[in-house]
Amino acid sequence: MMIEKIQPHHLTKSAYVYLRQSSMAQVRLNQESTERQYALQNKAYHLGWSQSLVKVLDGDLGVSGTQIANREDFKTLVADVSMGTVGAVFALEASRLSRSCTDWHRLLELCVLTDTLIIDEDGCYNPSDFNDQLLLNFKGSMSFAELHFIRARLQGGKVNKAKKGELRFPLPVGFCYNERNQVRFDIDEQVRNTLQLFFDVFKEKGSAYGVVHHFGQNKIQFPKRAYGGIWKGRLIWGRLTHARVCAVLKNPSYAGVYVYGRYKSRKKLTNEGHVHTSTIRLPMEEWPIVIKEHHEGYITWEEYLHNQMILQQNQTNREENMLSLSAREGLALLQGLLLCGSCGHRLRTRYKGSGGIYPSYECNWKKREGIDNKCCCTFQAPSIDQIISQKVLTVLTSSQIDTALKAFEELEKRNQSLEKQWLMKIERATYDAQLAQRRYEDVDSSHRLVASTLEKEWNDALVSLQEVRTQYEEYQKKSILDATKSQKDTILALAKDFPRLWNASTTSPKDRKRILRLLIKDITINKLKEEKKVTLHVRWQGGALEVLDIPLSLPVYEKWKHSDEIIERVRELALTLTDREIVEKFNQEGLITNKGNPFTLPSIEWIRFKHKIPASLPRSNELSINQVAEKFNVSHHVVRYWIKEKVLTARRMRQKFWVFLDPEKENELKNRAESSTKIGIARLKSQNKPAGVVV
Repeated sequence: MMIEKIQPHHLTKSAYVYLRQSSMAQVRLNQESTERQYALQNKAYHLGWSQSLVKVLDGDLGVSGTQIANREDFKTLVADVSMGTVGAVFALEASRLSRSCTDWHRLLELCVLTDTLIIDEDGCYNPSDFNDQLLLNFKGSMSFAELHFIRARLQGGKVNKAKKGELRFPLPVGFCYNERNQVRFDIDEQVRNTLQLFFDVFKEKGSAYGVVHHFGQNKIQFPKRAYGGIWKGRLIWGRLTHARVCAVLKNPSYAGVYVYGRYKSRKKLTNEGHVHTSTIRLPMEEWPIVIKEHHEGYITWEEYLHNQMILQQNQTNREENMLSLSAREGLALLQGLLLCGSCGHRLRTRYKGSGGIYPSYECNWKKREGIDNKCCCTFQAPSIDQIISQKVLTVLTSSQIDTALKAFEELEKRNQSLEKQWLMKIERATYDAQLAQRRYEDVDSSHRLVASTLEKEWNDALVSLQEVRTQYEEYQKKSILDATKSQKDTILALAKDFPRLWNASTTSPKDRKRILRLLIKDITINKLKEEKKVTLHVRWQGGALEVLDIPLSLPVYEKWKHSDEIIERVRELALTLTDREIVEKFNQEGLITNKGNPFTLPSIEWIRFKHKIPASLPRSNELSINQVAEKFNVSHHVVRYWIKEKVLTARRMRQKFWVFLDPEKENELKNRAESSTKIGIARLKSQNKPAGVVV
């Protein structure tokens, strides 16, 4: 039957032998399957194809058949079949060609159009024949369904074992399996001590970067286990990174909890049409299997949840996070502690000016959400910070000074932990040096090819040991290892003088924020515009609630506004005195502006302009310049000349002159005008000559 389906025109075309196995492990271990697939060449020769026409496609060995991506030889096979240059396709079974129904049916359609045969161990199939096509479709569907059955059996077994907490997976550093397949602490004491120090430092610092800086400053290395390869199970010490800190803090195994299904793979179609598989971390509420108290942990489950909250709140680049609660650099002392009394969200901190010297607090949640066009509230930081600082100084009484000694004891405990780290580090380096020495002594010294290498390793181990000892000596010079009685007395005296410590220039804003967080849990703030005050609801760490009322700071224009008494005084004096006379009178009386400066002519003019105070009216015996010019039949230039030469006495008020004339002065000016030749010529010109005519 197989020979009958193979026609002469099939034998004139190429015969493609397609080989595929799903993984490199199958290629390496299941070599019988590989041999059976290569043996299909001989089957092609036996059926009549010449050796030159038989082509073997084995580039897809170790590649999954669930999709066409990354299977270059399968793409070549499909392309050549579509060109009509292939007479038959040889495969061990349908699953070798494809595990995808889409790829399988596309290949069958091309084989129908180009009259290409498909040959496997069971027989020869002509896709152009309906019965053969039906059978091939069924085989392709079974190949696709087989993956589902295999995956379902394997996944079901894994899930069932995981529900009992018995499914083994690579443990994070700090844990290992015992002989009864149970999770226990690592047998290496230095590893356990380093992990415990890690969580203690994070509890103190409250940020991942704080842990990184602490380990870096104290030159403490962090361990990790090698998984797979020739270094499998080997302990490797290296520098602690921020990514490593986050990975440890997010791993629930350190809280003694067994979790299965924290990660999930998802497939996504790229713009180029390729299927991209990515791994995502599921939120805690979607973890399928969680077994608490499965094994001993370095922290409790409550501490683990608290750490996750801190990490999430520290991510200030995320829009959903209002503000980091951990103390950061900056002058705003209440950063992260203020809650808006209007919307309940945390206030953000804003820094303006060069170097951020003008801090302020702002709640713009309603504006960001489009609920309102204005911010809920905005406050200048110094006014509120000063009130809270004064309150803290009064609250911290002598009965609470014992906290300082407890903090010192905690510092001493931490130093002892660091001391232990250094001693274990020296012990490990000593062991490495002794091991290298024993290896060198066990080899024949005449075998220089080996002895020279072991000698170099011994020398390197001794150098490393000396470096560790040198670093330990430097650490001892900088660190406080024990607290003497005099040191404790000094700390106690310093704590009693807490105001000096708080206001000292050496105390950074970050340290003040940490002190505030030890005393205050949060502060709800309400801005009462009508009452012109701010109400602070301070919730202390002990649970007590205290309400503080702070008057709102006046706007700049209100702050520098002149008092009502000064304004009324100017209004009264302006009836009889000029602006300059008012200035002289105020300065003689020692009055000053709200800015603390003496009064000037522009300041009095501004008061009159702002409050619409009219200038003083002319007196009964005073005339304006135009009135004097008309009285003596002269131009106003002549009158101004008389004032300049002090022939006339005038009082200047703002931009006008008021001239006082008595009978004697009138006669003098009348004689001066009559006897002046220039004035006479000017009068003659204005009376007898038309405009534009020159005499």
